[in-house]
Formats: sequence, structure tokens, C-alpha cells
Amino acid sequence: MTSGFYTAPSNHRGIFAWIFSTDHKRIGLLYGTSLFTFFLVGMSLGLLMRAKLIAPGVHFISAQTYNSVFTLHGVIMIFLFIIPGIPAVLGNFLLPLQIGARDVAFPRINLLSWWFYISGAACALTSLFTGGGPPDTGWTFYVPYSIRTGTNVSLAVFGVFLLGMSSTLTGLNFLTTIHRLRAPGMKWKRLPLFVWSLYATGWVQLLATPILAITLLLIIVERFFGVGFFDPAKGGDPILFEHLFWIYSHPAVYIMILPGMGVVTEIIPVFSRRSIFGYTAIALSSLGIAFFGYLVWGHHMFTSGMSDESRMIFSLLTFLVAIPSGIKVFNWVASFYKGSIEVRAPLLFTLAFIFLFSIGGLTGLVQGALATNVQVHGTYFIVAHFHYVMFGGTAFAFFAGIYYWFPKITGRMYREGVAKTAWFLLFVGFNTLYFPMFVLGWEGMPRRYYDYLPQFALPNLISTIGSWILASGIILMAVNLIRSARSGEAAGNNPWGGTTLEWHTSSPPPAENFETVPVVTTGPYEYS
Repeated sequence: MTSGFYTAPSNHRGIFAWIFSTDHKRIGLLYGTSLFTFFLVGMSLGLLMRAKLIAPGVHFISAQTYNSVFTLHGVIMIFLFIIPGIPAVLGNFLLPLQIGARDVAFPRINLLSWWFYISGAACALTSLFTGGGPPDTGWTFYVPYSIRTGTNVSLAVFGVFLLGMSSTLTGLNFLTTIHRLRAPGMKWKRLPLFVWSLYATGWVQLLATPILAITLLLIIVERFFGVGFFDPAKGGDPILFEHLFWIYSHPAVYIMILPGMGVVTEIIPVFSRRSIFGYTAIALSSLGIAFFGYLVWGHHMFTSGMSDESRMIFSLLTFLVAIPSGIKVFNWVASFYKGSIEVRAPLLFTLAFIFLFSIGGLTGLVQGALATNVQVHGTYFIVAHFHYVMFGGTAFAFFAGIYYWFPKITGRMYREGVAKTAWFLLFVGFNTLYFPMFVLGWEGMPRRYYDYLPQFALPNLISTIGSWILASGIILMAVNLIRSARSGEAAGNNPWGGTTLEWHTSSPPPAENFETVPVVTTGPYEYS
């Protein structure tokens, strides 16, 4: 094997050196390229929906087309971008580096997970042009819609099933890698906190994802063989589908957000030149969030019909999840105290993450409370909350991580001024786009509707303008990163002065990461 992961192995050339590589760094970059391609497609569909909603009335797309665009936007953004995002890209690239390993525990299974991801994406996209046309059920595939629709739901559902297989294999690989391949001296209390977040996420991926896989297979069986699992006309129970779907999908929220929390925990000590405040509390809070995440799915179903006792229990558990999240926010802010703060693009995205995720978390408590949940359920308030957590949280943390580790991944620096401009457009555009939705939801505008009453026109106009600002920031960021990867200034091995192990090897790292296996003698965030 030659040194440097950009050099093709002797038995493969060109693109085959990538798509058949078992190098964890190449697989991370394969995921990254795929993810951002799908992200741009999903963003384009979102812009199309916002253009339709710029004013009340029938515009350039029909109601059926709007439902299909809405479904495709949700499937792409949730299953092809947000859920696999940080673990698949940054986790794959950095996990072995941060624990001093040469690769993940199962390199071939790691490559197989990417092939499952691509196969699932291919099935989802093929469903647009085959069978009865694009699915129109929404990304949740709720029954009885997904049972009775004439669109090609079965192929799309099977695609999501394959994506779930990819996620399960990734979680299994990460857990085994962390347990078995840590460098000498890398005790549990010396693990980087990004690794702790991937560890907690791995357990959620491994234990929760199979539930979704089984549920989606039941939809396919019911559509093809008429077995009455969920269709009430055949003796099935549609509420059963809701339970099974959210038993996975609420833990999936933490598959999305926990790695983002790990990313910002890596960035804060570097750009404040301070050891992280409350290392143990942050590590344990990641496990606490993962644990409680399994227990709160019922708060998605307060209006679906359940006993008062069940609703009160789920409401209480929802509020308990806020405790470990609050611990993290407190420790992040405390880590800045008396620090020598350097405001660079990764830190700006980190600060935006803390601000936007806090809004998303606090509005989640509004939904966790029974009385207010009944009022805002099914309105644009839910859409706003969801995007503040998923996009304002996970995506902003993802962008922070891309900027932070960009020099390590590519060996080059991006243009700092352009990066800060892109951050400004993203931050302003995001809040202009999604904050009016809180107002719309509080005033009663239902979500997923093709049209709306004239009284909701102004907030929708503001929201659509925000989508244009947000998209311009994303495009500027993408252009900056792509151009810098080709012709940016040489970064050196450790441009930020980081202390974790990935900064102790070359940029980009060689094929097996380290010339000699490192020996760890101190914690990961030792700053004088």
C-alpha cells in the first residue's frame, strides 16, 4: 500500500480506487460527496416549495406535485443528509484518527455501509420515475396514506430500509472500534468528546434503527400481500404504525444532534484556548440523552389518542431530556470564561449552533407540555421547531466541523473572509426563513398545506425571502470550500493548535494514519 490516501492502490485506478477502497478516510469523503450532492437537491426542492408559498393562491405547481416535492424534500434531507451526516462523513474520517487507530474495526463492512447508502438513495430516486410516480405521503410514510396511495411508495420505502441498514452497520463499526482499537493509554476519560458523542450515537443506531426497518418492511408486505397490519379496513391499526415509527424516529433525532454536540465540544476549547469545562458531565450527558431518547416517542402522539396517564408520563420524560442538553449548553458557555477567544469561521458556526439549538430546544418544551402541544400540533410551529433543531442544530454543527477539520482533510486552508460572509448569510437567512413559522404556527396555520388564507401572507413572504438569503450563503460556502480544496494555501499539520491526536499527523493523513502507534499520557484538552 502506498502512503497518502489520495494515491490509488496498485490494484485499482481512477474512480474504482475510491468506490472499492476500505480506507476509512476515503469512505468518509465518498459519503461527504454523496451527502452534499443530495443536500443541494433537497435544498432546491425546498426553494421550490417556498416559491409556491410566497403568496396565497394557485401558482406554478399543482397540489399533487407539491405533495410529491414535499415528500421528496423530507426523504432526502432526513434520510440522505441529516441522519447519516456527521457520523458518516466526519465520524468515518476522524474516529480512528482521534483514538490513535489505523482504521475502523471492520473496513469492508464500512465500505458496505456506503454501498447500502448509495443503493438506498438509488431506490428512493428511482421511485420518482417508476410505478405510479413520486410518493406523496410525506417523509413519515404515515398509514393509511402509504398503504392506499397509487404512487410508488414501496420502492421509496425499500430505499429507506437500505439506508437504515447502512446506519446500523456504521453504528456497529463505531462501537467496536471505540471498544477495541483505542491507542495505548487512551482510557475512557481520555477520549475526545466527539468520540463520546459517536459512541452514544452508535448505540442508538444499533438498537433503534432495526425497528424502523421492520416497520417499513411491514408496509411493503401489506401493500403487496394485503396483510392487515396497519389498514383499519383489514383489521389493522394505524396507531401501531405511529408507535413503531416514532420509537425509531425520536431516537433518530439524537442520531442527528449528538454528533453535532460532539463537534462543537471539540471546537470550543481550541478557539478559546481553554480546557473544556466539565469533561465528565458532557460525556455522561451524551449517554443520558441517548438513554432518555428511547423513552419519549409518545410526545409525537399526544393528539393521536392515548390515556391521560401515558401522556403525562411522556410529557415528564420529554422535560427530563432537557436536563442533559442544558448541562451541555452550560458547560460550553462556561468553557469560554477567561479564555483567549479567537473568532474564526468554525467558532462562528459553533456559536450559531448554540443559539439556534437553544431556541429549538426551548420550543420543544412548549410541545412537550400537554396543554400547549394540543394547540400547536400540526401547525407551522412544529415545522419551525423541527428546522431549528435539525438544520439550526445539526447542519450548523456539521458546517462548523467541515471548516474546523477542512485543513486536516485537504491539507489546505479556506478563505476566512468568504467563510465569515457565508456564515452571516446563513445565519440571517435561516432566522428570516424559519422564525416567521413560529408566528404562523401560533396563529394557527396548518403545516403541509398547499395553500393558505390571506391573513398568513406576510410571514410567508418574509419566510420565502429568507430562503433566498440562506441559499446564497450555502452556495457561497460550497464555492469557497471547493476552490480552496484545489488551490488554497498549505495548512500545515496543526493550523489551529489543537491537542487531540488527529492534529499530530500530517495533513492530509497517510494511509494508515500514523507512522507509529501513538501512546496517550494526558487528557485530550490540555491547555496551559
